[in-house]
Amino acid sequence: MILETAVFTIHAGQAHQFLAAFAQGRKFIEQSKGCHRLELRRGIEEPDTFILVVWWQTLEDHTVSFKQSTNFTDWRAVVGHFFARPPVVHHFLEEV
Repeated sequence: MILETAVFTIHAGQAHQFLAAFAQGRKFIEQSKGCHRLELRRGIEEPDTFILVVWWQTLEDHTVSFKQSTNFTDWRAVVGHFFARPPVVHHFLEEV
């Protein structure tokens, strides 16, 4: 299992609109091959910052299957215009 984290910085004052859009668009991630679950958390000190955590079966399920799919294109169409800058994405292995 691979853990993906993505930090989103949203344009100032658009956090509530982003949350509504994310609620509509999360299905595009959840329906993707290898996605087990996801969580979105809002920053406390920086309320226009969010962290998305997604549990994928394999790294390729995220970096290839999802990123090259229409699900990714559809998800970005729903939420991408809220990003003030590109997301910062990292992947983590399971604890051994």
